[in-house]
Formats: sequence, structure tokens, C-alpha cells
Amino acid sequence: MLHRVGCPHMAFRSLLIGGTNGKGSVAAMLASVLQRAGLRVGLYTSPHLIDFAERVTIAGRPAGYEMLIRNAYRLRPLAQETGSTFFETTTALAFLCFAEAEVDIAVAEVGLGGRLDATNVLLPEVSAITNVSWDHAEYLGHSLSAIAGEKAGIAKPGVPIVLGRLEPEAGRIIRATAGRVGAPLRQLGYDAAVRRVKMHQEYTALEYVGPESSEPISLRCPLLGAHQAWNAGVAALTAQSLAAAWRPGPADIAAGIAETRWPGRLQIERRVGRTWVLDVAHNPVGVEALAQSLTSLDLPQPMALVVAILGDKPWPEMLPPLLALADMAVFTVAPSSPAERRWQPKTVAAGLTGYPVRVIEDFAAALAFAAEAAPTVVVTGSNHTVGDAMRELGISVGLPGSESFG
Repeated sequence: MLHRVGCPHMAFRSLLIGGTNGKGSVAAMLASVLQRAGLRVGLYTSPHLIDFAERVTIAGRPAGYEMLIRNAYRLRPLAQETGSTFFETTTALAFLCFAEAEVDIAVAEVGLGGRLDATNVLLPEVSAITNVSWDHAEYLGHSLSAIAGEKAGIAKPGVPIVLGRLEPEAGRIIRATAGRVGAPLRQLGYDAAVRRVKMHQEYTALEYVGPESSEPISLRCPLLGAHQAWNAGVAALTAQSLAAAWRPGPADIAAGIAETRWPGRLQIERRVGRTWVLDVAHNPVGVEALAQSLTSLDLPQPMALVVAILGDKPWPEMLPPLLALADMAVFTVAPSSPAERRWQPKTVAAGLTGYPVRVIEDFAAALAFAAEAAPTVVVTGSNHTVGDAMRELGISVGLPGSESFG
């Protein structure tokens, strides 16, 4: 498809960010850092929360509908001819938009896995893998080693690859792959350090010490949680792994991290006397990060939980850490979730013992019930869940130009 429309993916430099969790956060931080350094940046992420245009941003703003529709029509016959998937087509669409907008560099988030992901057509300046944990096992393999092997598939000869925190087996697999293909390797915790992490309700504070440096960069990341400190470290190390001519300085890194906007990630909103916590955690590791963060935040009590998880996710492992923290929970269904992937909240609730759970399948009614029951409401389970809650509560995604999203 890309060759038939002039190879737009070769028209700009790029960074490719993979991993199980945190890759979108790292991509958003990197885009912010590079924009602060004066570059025209494209950012491709998935999935979206409220509007498709969130997936394709140019210079910090969602791509215009006119550009998206024009290039979608250009791709449509090729998509039909090749039988390409939705994600393959949207990836080609993003690259067409970036080429048309003449971005200097694009930051692309891997969709699923790495080796066979559509974004892996890029020949990036630097690749990064945030972490590896269980998710999408039906596609990537039923062992951590198999999943790590798929994630490692973005390693390319001569292209530096940055690693975040990894389980030992996953680290061994990825380091072996990088060595085999000749990808120079840098790992956070060894070649660079994150230290003095402190959580606040408005930001996460940390110090980052880069390669061959003893001088820390003080960072204030607006994304909350200790896990976001590590994501900020991966973003900073990836930025510092660029060629000298493109490498942001410490001031650009600090300012870019501080200006990052990435909604739906432990996002705290106060509406009409209620504190809402919105988080897209959709796998066990994401839920663990959310649960740990909730114990560190001084939120008004009691706490209610509104949960809608996709039926093909491991909800038996996801629910206990959250239910243990909440005073009560409401199981519901996100309206935007695909009908064939919806869970059965009544069946799930019937199998639980010892937790106060209410099933309200109507999403708006579930939010209203939780808001009446507690001063703090945590909404989680999927991007669909958080996006639908933001729409229902009138919360913007916070990107310039996104006010027109419908």
C-alpha cells in the first residue's frame, strides 16, 4: 500500500516505541520533547479515547478531518484490493498525513507486538521497548519469552534500541535479538538512571541521569504514578540516543516532559464536588500500576469503582487488586466497546465473594450511581470505558484543536 502511494513512510525521520504498557505515554513525552526542541513532529498512537483524529497529531494538534478524509479516499481502493486490516490502513493513513504535512520526525507507537506490526515498516532513528508483560497472548504467544520475541522484532541493524524495566527472561530475549541483528543497546537502570521519584496529586517528580553524565535533570511529569517516572526515563534516554544533530538538550527534555498531554492515564478531574480518576488500565500490569498509585494518592474517601472490561481480557486477574481498594464497585458496559468483545458483568459479579458489587449495565446510570455513593470515583477497564466516561462527563481530551470533536 505504501509503495503504491509513493512511500510516505520514507519521507521523514522516525522513532518507534514498543512494549506492553507505557508505550503511548513514552511516545507522547517524546513528541513533546522534540517539539520543544523546535522540530515539526508527527505522533501516531492507538487506540483513541473519543475521536479517531486523536491517533494522528501534527505539531501537537489532531490532524484535520479534511486531510484525514482526503488521504483515506486515496487509500480506500488499495485497502480493498489488498484486504488490509483497519490498523494497517490507519497506519498508512497516518504516514500519508505526516508526509503531506512535511514533519521533521514522527513518533509511532507500535500497535500490537512488534515483529509483524504495521508500524514496523519504519526505519527509525531509535527504537524503544518500555516493558514486556502478558497481553494479547492469543496473537503473540503463551509465554513471556514468546511475547518478548515478538516485541524484540522492532530491533534493526544499526538502529539504537532503548530498553525500560524488563523481567529477566524478557530482557535476555531482547538483548540476544539486539545483538544478533546488530542494534546498539541502551537500557534504563544501567546506561541511564531514574532516581528520587516522588508522587504528587498534580505531577510525578524525579531525577534523570543520562549516559556519560553525572549531572541529573530534574523532571516534573504531569502523568501520575511511579511507572510514569520510568516512562519519562525511557523517553529521555531515547531522545538522548538520537544523532547529535537531532538530540534535544537537557532544558528541552525537562520542558517537553513537563508539557506532555496524554489523557486517560491516572487522570484526576474534579466535577461538581466529586473527584474522578480516569485510567485506561486494560491488563494485569496496568491494573497493578493503577492500584499502587491509588494507595499513594490522598484521595477523598470512601472510593467507588466503575469498571467495564473487554470480555477477551483477563478480568479474573485484573479485578482483585482494584476491588481490594474500593469501598464499593459498579460493573457496567462501555457503550463504544465492540458488541462481540463485551464482558458479561452479571456473570462476573455472580462469581465474586466478599466484595460489594452492583451491576448497572447502563453506563450513564452507573456513573451517576457511583457519584452518589462516594466522593471519589475511579473509572477503568479499557480505552472505551475511559473515553465514554470523558464524553459523558464533558471532559476534553485536552489537545489543542480537539474542541470540535463530536
